Amino acid sequence: MNSPSRYRRQENLESFGSNNQSKLLNSRVLIVGLGGLGIPVAQYLNAMGIGTLGLVENDRIELHNLQRQVLYTETDVGRAKLTVALEKLRNQNSNTNLESYPTFLTVENAIDIISHFDVVVDATDNFATRYLLNDACVIAKKPFIYGALHSFEGQVSVFNYKGGPTYRCLFPDAPKINEIPNCDVNGVLGVLPGIIGSLQALEVVKVITGIGEALSGKLLLYDGMSQTTQKIRFEADTKNQEIELLQDDYGFSGCETVAEITAEAFMALETPVQLIDVRTQKEYMENHMDNALHIPIDELVQESSCLDFRYPVYFLCQSGKRSEAAVKLVQERNPDAILISISGGMNEITSLCH
Repeated sequence: MNSPSRYRRQENLESFGSNNQSKLLNSRVLIVGLGGLGIPVAQYLNAMGIGTLGLVENDRIELHNLQRQVLYTETDVGRAKLTVALEKLRNQNSNTNLESYPTFLTVENAIDIISHFDVVVDATDNFATRYLLNDACVIAKKPFIYGALHSFEGQVSVFNYKGGPTYRCLFPDAPKINEIPNCDVNGVLGVLPGIIGSLQALEVVKVITGIGEALSGKLLLYDGMSQTTQKIRFEADTKNQEIELLQDDYGFSGCETVAEITAEAFMALETPVQLIDVRTQKEYMENHMDNALHIPIDELVQESSCLDFRYPVYFLCQSGKRSEAAVKLVQERNPDAILISISGGMNEITSLCH
């Protein structure tokens, strides 16, 4: 639906006008991830008249997503996020050219996908993809808009913009796998991704049009509990601006794919198993399997003597992420052990039991 008045409220802004609206129309923006951050970014940029939106996503909608991923509804559970997002974004603005990538970002496809866009938005939820995204943007010479969440707090910055710092200039080294914050443990307030994602969308508009002052060389810290913000300035490190090749992998503590079993297949096992629950004490006390030995992931290395590596060891957490991390941690010291992560974790097991 083309209407000369659709973007009137933006074009009427004295410091924006029709010229900057045309810049939005002629721009190409890639959003990596359609979760809590990616959704507000996609919805606002789509509504504001971005010409082309690229969407990278390969996950399916789960019930626990709905608390913060407000584009999706209960009837969408089980469907591909990308499919649902395309439907709803087309209904929101039929003028936008939507390009979809039903995949996860990988070493093999990152530069090829990113090179077709003007600006890249980091709406991911893991460090491996974020470092890959940074390096690919440096190589392809594309600015990328960063957002991150933790409990009641969020961060926003703009990297690789007009010779400014990169993500590695702020965070040179990836954290160890047992140092990575996990939303299943720490949680995130549902409204927070909407706030941080909206701030990311604003930075996209500023980068494309040149209005205002982009957050290049500045990390914006937002505290939702006190409704306060602060900015931390940081400088560029030349070596981080001269990346020429992607790494072979962006995994942590070993890049190999861990062995997995679905919750349904695990529940169907008929032989006794070694089951290690790596969740927190609070999670374990709320709900656990009777045959599970509880060893929180932070204590796993020290308590590994409790495991009998003559037999397969199954690891369980709330959603499957920490159990993957547990496999990698134990595999480092016991490379010949048979270690298996239960995908979906207690979330899936609880669902099957009901």
